[in-house]
Amino acid sequence: MIRNIVLDMGNVLLDYDPAVPLKKFLETEEDRKIIYRELFAGPEWTLGDLGNITVEGKFEAISQRIPPRLHEGLRKCLEGWHTFMPRVEGALPFLQRAKKEGYRLYVLSNASDEFYIYFPKSYDVNLFEGIVVSADLHVIKPDERIYRYLLEHYGLNPGETLFIDDRLENVEGARKVGIQAEVFQNNFEQIAKKARLW
Repeated sequence: MIRNIVLDMGNVLLDYDPAVPLKKFLETEEDRKIIYRELFAGPEWTLGDLGNITVEGKFEAISQRIPPRLHEGLRKCLEGWHTFMPRVEGALPFLQRAKKEGYRLYVLSNASDEFYIYFPKSYDVNLFEGIVVSADLHVIKPDERIYRYLLEHYGLNPGETLFIDDRLENVEGARKVGIQAEVFQNNFEQIAKKARLW
């Protein structure tokens, strides 16, 4: 019987699409491709999720790899990307229904410490019994250690815990430690039905 619901943040609770800030802050498709490659798909992004680099550290490293004309656009993307993450449609009603039904809610996210700036602007953190952010632990999904930390820190029984993430590898990581897990594809109601939440 499920008692705990753990949700990923990006593309489960908040819509993460780098194309949106890239289009806002950069004028040409060529420039957008460069900043996407070097920032959002570059090594510093993962270092941020691991809590091993600051925003300024990202800028210093990436600016050395791109033309000076793109430094301003890089800065704007670095400092403003998270302002373009609306709530995923249906996420808040799902959380409210789950809370009403008596489930305990948690967030487990690969994210930099900027999470604590933008997430509370979209969700009341009091909805959740706990939040685990990878940057705080220097471990990212699908590393089994982050799931084990969640279970141990909050005293959760893995067999009573459902994890929802948009990435299959993260779902499989949760399953390896005994957590029930489902891949999210904008389908809160289908997941609720499959897991017999209500």
